[in-house]
Amino acid sequence: MKAKVVFKTYNQSQLSLLPPSYDDLVPVNHPVRIVNTIIDQIDIADLERSYKGGGTSSYHPRMLLKVIIYAYLRNMYSSRKIEQALLENIHFMWLS
Repeated sequence: MKAKVVFKTYNQSQLSLLPPSYDDLVPVNHPVRIVNTIIDQIDIADLERSYKGGGTSSYHPRMLLKVIIYAYLRNMYSSRKIEQALLENIHFMWLS
């Protein structure tokens, strides 16, 4: 006699009551957390002063630095691929 197949519920339209935090989805010992910790400790005041101001708001230079360094760590050098990773990769999303 063949056992009955049971599938987990699959409904892409279902709304979550509490969406998971990105922090819950990134393991504690993942390299992205190391990059985050190191860049948070670096003084980037000179970099911040290089911004002219005016116009629309800019992305924070610390966040951009984290993304670039993590991308380079992953051997990702193309700005288009980095942009795609920011849209699709949970680790890049967590940084940004």
